Amino acid sequence: MERRLAAILAADVVGYSRLIRVDEEGTLLALRELHDELIDPEIAKHRGRIVKLMGDGILAEFASVVDAVACSAEVQKALIDRNADLPQARKIVFRIGVNLGDVVIDGDDIHGDGVNVAARLEALSEPNGMCISSAVHEQVRDRLDLLFEDHGDQEVKNIDRPVRVWKWSVAGSASAIDPVSEEKSLPLPEKPSIAALPFDNMSGDPEQEYFADGITEDIITDLSKVSSLFVIARNSSFAYKGQSPDVRKVCSELGVRYVLEGSVRKAGSKVRISAQLIDGSTGGHLWAERYDRDLEDIFAVQDEVTGEIVAALNVALTTSEQTRREDPRKVNPDAYDCLVRARACLLQFTENALIECRAMLKNAIALDPDFAPAYANLALVQCVEFANGWNGAGPDHLTKALELAHKALAADENEPQAHHALALANMWMKDLGAAAQAAERAIELDPNFAGAYTVLGSVRDYAGQHDSAVTLLQQAIRLDPQHDLAVQFLGRAEFSLKRYDEAEATFKRRLVHRPQSDATRVFLASVYGHTGRHEEARRVWCELLEINPDFSLEHFQQVLPYKDPEWFNHFLEGLRKSGLPE
Repeated sequence: MERRLAAILAADVVGYSRLIRVDEEGTLLALRELHDELIDPEIAKHRGRIVKLMGDGILAEFASVVDAVACSAEVQKALIDRNADLPQARKIVFRIGVNLGDVVIDGDDIHGDGVNVAARLEALSEPNGMCISSAVHEQVRDRLDLLFEDHGDQEVKNIDRPVRVWKWSVAGSASAIDPVSEEKSLPLPEKPSIAALPFDNMSGDPEQEYFADGITEDIITDLSKVSSLFVIARNSSFAYKGQSPDVRKVCSELGVRYVLEGSVRKAGSKVRISAQLIDGSTGGHLWAERYDRDLEDIFAVQDEVTGEIVAALNVALTTSEQTRREDPRKVNPDAYDCLVRARACLLQFTENALIECRAMLKNAIALDPDFAPAYANLALVQCVEFANGWNGAGPDHLTKALELAHKALAADENEPQAHHALALANMWMKDLGAAAQAAERAIELDPNFAGAYTVLGSVRDYAGQHDSAVTLLQQAIRLDPQHDLAVQFLGRAEFSLKRYDEAEATFKRRLVHRPQSDATRVFLASVYGHTGRHEEARRVWCELLEINPDFSLEHFQQVLPYKDPEWFNHFLEGLRKSGLPE
């Protein structure tokens, strides 16, 4: 077979089936004109060739990565102008993916992994946008005046490895906002501030990556329980996974003074953890240590790392913090391994991943019936499934979540995740007082717990205390700048206060993190309705239905536990103003 390296462009029309259903002949004619007047000439201008057309899809090949990306950007920019005066039903909008990879030549056609990745990147792209792989980004970042956002490693269908994704969208589209523009100039907190980057997996086995991630996550959790420290959440620290970032850049972007780096080597029942603390202002090392231990002592090692950092930064533990750190329990290594694997599944935040997550957590509990974190995480699974309507979830899910949270607290009343899960379960059961009490206790035990601030902020919003909600959710985002759910809930609280301009900017920021979010789009549609931008409301609504044809406002109303029934009327009013269905 003949092979060659090529830049591959994959594109398709957003909402094509809807456009065809509304006006088949007009859509096909408009698409043909678009090819004749814009797409084909631009591909030829950038020395590419169309390999094939597949209904609404395009596969093109370029010898130059720069040409492929420049062509994509020019097409998307030109489409914005072409669509400006068209009614929504006639606008043709593209998603584009570009990859650099090896292709197999089959006459005029091409196949292979490089093509498959390009197709997956296109599926991850936003309307009017483009997704590229890291291989492409390396070639174009200094050659084209385009701002790409790093969206980290993504698991994609039929590709057996994560793909690092970079995104760009046309200025003026729903997500054309720099998501880290605020964070880049964040002031340092008054407390010593730290971010722990993902520890390197030194086991020689890529399958052990989850274990190194789990160790890092637990060290972050342990550090965040120290009230004298300001600790960036795992979610934002892991945005740097797979990179070799300059420590000073990390400190600037996350608004911290110190960075913890390290590595993990697991071999049988033994584990070696190496860690070093770096001052981002100077690049100097403040402390470094190596630990060789049995896996059953892993919690003790994490406690030692935290103790060394506390000493290096010359901060003190409170009496209650010191007491909670005395005599750390041993852990069943197999149960811990199940917990770490389960947390990795939970972070995928998909319906199928939660099935696997539940099975692993049940295994952990079977191996160690007093393992509080396993019960707490299983309670979280129940809550997430209920809120999203996944895996046949109903009210019984919340009853089970409460039961599991209480089992976690019976095993360890000082487990913040257990109080967090208890707060979530009570919130969805509309017991807002109990939810607030549990969330406040989680924050008391873990003053840097962004998730607990997020839950407490949501509870306050549901209870009608919208200003307090905004403050709490802003704190959650400061602790975890990449926490897209906190961004979503902040937009919702701003919407509740009728601060529509702020809410719009916040919801658009959330779409940068979660471009396929239906919930964000329904709020944007209501915002646009309240501000008289009815065409934009209808556009966003069409995008929502393309993403989730089964979206239900009735389910939305049933799940959101707002105390004041007028809140939902205010939300629906925005949709009504744009003539959107209820």
